[in-house]
Amino acid sequence: MIDRRLFLHLVCWLGQWPPRGGLDVVGSGRRAVPAWDGRVRPLVGVGHDADVLLSVRRERVGAVRATVQGRPLDEALARVPAAVGRDGPLFRAAFRWTTAPAPLPDAGVWTSTADPVVPPWLKPFNGGVLVATDPETGRYLAGVGIKRHDGYGREISVGTEPAARGRGLARALVAQAARRILDERGIPTYLHALDNHASARVAEAAGFAERGWFAYGMSDD
Repeated sequence: MIDRRLFLHLVCWLGQWPPRGGLDVVGSGRRAVPAWDGRVRPLVGVGHDADVLLSVRRERVGAVRATVQGRPLDEALARVPAAVGRDGPLFRAAFRWTTAPAPLPDAGVWTSTADPVVPPWLKPFNGGVLVATDPETGRYLAGVGIKRHDGYGREISVGTEPAARGRGLARALVAQAARRILDERGIPTYLHALDNHASARVAEAAGFAERGWFAYGMSDD
């Protein structure tokens, strides 16, 4: 049984949860409207082992179901982009969440995206930004952006300036952000590319355990 906040996030984000065994496809109006950053995601999915739920535009449900029916999971997923009406590719990322962030000390300050210290990559985030700066110069060192997907799900993204790496800032900021999200009755999630081992280490150190879950998606670009 997963945490109720995670369950509600997945229902809101995808349109249904859990998958009904194997590769399941559901239609959602959210796949046709801008997401947290103003971009449209025509497909979003979450899965564990061989059970995967793909959320697509309602008018594409029939085509996607017909395309994946009876096929092995990897082959079916490879055929999904064409059925969605895109060239692809479909990406797969590790999907993590936590209800018990690591008890690391706070490392940053919550601020507005209009703050001059906030770098360009953090400005699109719609759920708040958390930054760590040099105590002497005020220079930006590292930051977290929160993607507010719905009333429950808050996805954490983190970045550290090359000169500031190796100080534990990323893991401390991620844990700090997760605590705030939980205090606000949300569920903190963390996604990373499967080959991004540095991001995986940050997630583990901040209290986001590896559970064998994956996220799937593609942009409308």
